[in-house]
This record gives sequence, structure tokens and C-alpha cells, in this order.
Amino acid sequence: MRFLMLVVLWCLLLYFCWPLAILVLLAFPMVWLLLLPFRIAKMVIEAALALLRGILFLPARALGVRRMM
Repeated sequence: MRFLMLVVLWCLLLYFCWPLAILVLLAFPMVWLLLLPFRIAKMVIEAALALLRGILFLPARALGVRRMM
């Protein structure tokens, strides 16, 4: 659904201002490549925090304590 909305918006931009639409089409891969290291860093940080959470809650899980949510 999100991809369809992007295509429709891009088609509208192409209709009203085609040079800007072509610029967006060419700039999108560059922006994606620029932001890729931040996505990888986010995954690494989330994995490290999940490991830390697992280590901290291991004694409670071993004793059989249940969450109150």
C-alpha cells in the first residue's frame, strides 16, 4: 500500500513538474545509499540492547517470574 502511494505521488509530481520528478527518481538511490550505514548501526544497537535485556532478565526467567502486562 505504501509503495502504491509513492508511485501515485510520483506520477502526480511527474505530471505537474517533470524535471523535479526526474531529479527525485535519480536522487533516491543516492539518499538510500547515504542512509544505509545508519540503518546498519540501528540494527547493531537493537541487537546489543536485546542481548543486554536477555542477560538482565535471565535470573527472573530462570526463577519463573511472570510479567505483569
